[in-house]
Order: sequence, then C-alpha cells, then structure tokens
Amino acid sequence: QEDLLESGGGLVLAGDSLRLSCAASGRTYSGNNWAWFRRAPGKEREFVARLTGTIGTTEYSNSVMGRFTISRDNAKNTVYLQMNDLKPEDTAVYYCALSRPLASRRAYYSAGNYPTWGQGTQVTVSS
Repeated sequence: QEDLLESGGGLVLAGDSLRLSCAASGRTYSGNNWAWFRRAPGKEREFVARLTGTIGTTEYSNSVMGRFTISRDNAKNTVYLQMNDLKPEDTAVYYCALSRPLASRRAYYSAGNYPTWGQGTQVTVSS
C-alpha cells in the first residue's frame, strides 16, 4: 500500500514557476505509472502529465506541453512536476496519482483508473 504526499503549491504571478513534489511512502512497485492531475473550480479532474516507472516515458496534456516537466528521483521515491510560465488557467488543485501499468495509452488519461491518490496541493496563478 503506497501513500502519496504532495507539496510545493502556492500563490504565484502569471509567468512564474513552481515545482510540485509527490513523495511516496510504503512499498512501491518499480513499474508503477506516476501521474499528475488537476481540478480547477467547477471542472472535472483532468490529466496533466505522466511518467512510466520502467523506462521513464513521459506524456503531457496539450495545455501544459512545453511548460511543465514531470521527473522522478528513484532514490527518494519522489516525483516532481516543474511548472514554468504559469498562466491563470493553471489555477487548480494538483493531485499526484499512482497506477500499475494499464491496458492502453488512453486509459492513463482517466482519473478513475488510478487507485492511489495524494491529498492535493493548491496552485493559484494570479494575473
């Protein structure tokens, strides 16, 4: 059973950067898929980025591609989300999630396929 704890959120100005961290405790499977989702006020939880546990393949939503980077520190069992050039539309609660390998690429975009979640960290971007 893994537990996830996010940190690093805050209030920033448009154009600023933040780095979110997601630390996993407990036993983790090396082939796990790590992901970041976010939920903006009044909206559904949406996929942001993911990183496969085996070879480290990354994937991003179109809205953050080129601005956000997901990475991992295996020694610390921690995943990061570096967010650059933040925009007001990035304002949301950001969640870290973990899953075993899924059957299809499309399956990784659905929050319902992730059994393990952190508590979330608020990111607010002011214009």
